[in-house]
Amino acid sequence: MHNEPEVAVLRYGHRPGRDDRMTTHVGLTARALGADRVILPDNAGHSMETVEDITGRFGGPFEGELTEALNGVIRNWEGKVVHLTMYGERVQDVEADIREAHAEEPLLVVVGGEKVPFEVYEGADWNVGVTNQPHSEVAGLAVFLDRLFDGRELDREWEDAENRVVPMATGKKVVPADEE
Repeated sequence: MHNEPEVAVLRYGHRPGRDDRMTTHVGLTARALGADRVILPDNAGHSMETVEDITGRFGGPFEGELTEALNGVIRNWEGKVVHLTMYGERVQDVEADIREAHAEEPLLVVVGGEKVPFEVYEGADWNVGVTNQPHSEVAGLAVFLDRLFDGRELDREWEDAENRVVPMATGKKVVPADEE
């Protein structure tokens, strides 16, 4: 999180019309569960607008960027790379090693969209599966970030928020952030 080396999430691939909601949720999950930044394909501008809007209304810090050079981001990353895939090593078997590496250097978490080319698997320091059963890439990202941060992301304070959610057993309540 923000007093540690950076965690960035790279959404690898985006099919406009088909992946809009999923790509948006990758960005929102990255923000909500402790990542510092999301990098989306350049054709996912609408998803980026939503992530920026939520960050503006509910706080940060959190950054977003669009790129056409997805492979370049992985290739040029100065830190460790984790690729989330159901074909990877079990998260429970590698999380301690990843956490230890992240204590020293930035971490890039790659979340696939469409079919991920083999060079992504080869470029990763770890190919990690939160389960080897078919599942949502958003669920995989959420489980991975929670494991990485040991749940600390759930108590995070949000800066410059316009609104905040008031936890309730029943119902929904959003209030101005400066209201007690």
